[in-house]
Amino acid sequence: MLRSPVTPATGGRPGWIAIGLVVGALSATTLQAQQSAQQAPAGQQAPAQQAQSAPAPRVFASDAGMVLNFIKPDKTADFEAVMAKLKEALAKSPKPERKQQAASWKVFKSPDPAAGGNVLYVFIIDPSVKGADYTVSTILNEAFPQDVQTIYKQYADAYASGQNFVNLTLVSDFGK
Repeated sequence: MLRSPVTPATGGRPGWIAIGLVVGALSATTLQAQQSAQQAPAGQQAPAQQAQSAPAPRVFASDAGMVLNFIKPDKTADFEAVMAKLKEALAKSPKPERKQQAASWKVFKSPDPAAGGNVLYVFIIDPSVKGADYTVSTILNEAFPQDVQTIYKQYADAYASGQNFVNLTLVSDFGK
């Protein structure tokens, strides 16, 4: 009887799934930016260049969303401190959509190391608030305009690589 080696499913599979999602998201973003740059009329900035000037709104156009955040291992305390400020900003906002966002936004930390030894934090937004801007810097600026530069620097410096936004459409709800 022949035996083939079997790798346990714990630990490895979630990492590979996350990596696959990241590669797919980055590939699509890069292709879209290249196409936009090629299509920009002479003398005008491409959308990718405009985004550097002002953050593009992060909006989920589907039922739910997920954001993958790859954080440097020595910066997890900084990232979590900014998440506490983000929670505070959402709670104190007079905007009703911010209250809705807070009610459906959860932050998870993977106990398994991510690619390159980084730490994976996942935002799960279920349900998403249609049309609401999930840009962290925008939300922080609304609540803490005097401190936003310092908070955002702490937030940006925590990243090993950028965020990956994933729109999710419900296919089946096993609980119903």
